[in-house]
Amino acid sequence: MPAMTDNRLILLSEADNVLVARARIGAGEAIAVEGGTVRLAAPLSIGHKIARRPIGAGEKIVKYGAPIGSATEAITAGAHVHVHNVKSDYTPTYHLVGAEAEGAR
Repeated sequence: MPAMTDNRLILLSEADNVLVARARIGAGEAIAVEGGTVRLAAPLSIGHKIARRPIGAGEKIVKYGAPIGSATEAITAGAHVHVHNVKSDYTPTYHLVGAEAEGAR
């Protein structure tokens, strides 16, 4: 039987290590995450992510079954996963603009 998770969260792919908020969840609320219970330290907005399980520093953040970044620190199950603890794996846009300018010369 699969582990229970709060119905305000959605798992987009079985490969994901994050869950996405389908509704706003208030600070201090207890939520079920993969069969355990965690209490949110801060409110979670729609579309924001929490860790489905513990994620180690340097580990890839996986959403939609694809890596979207790397954890910059250890992230506990149920913790908010966002810019404060994730480094994007995408090329910064200023690099793309510079490459286009170089090609135009």
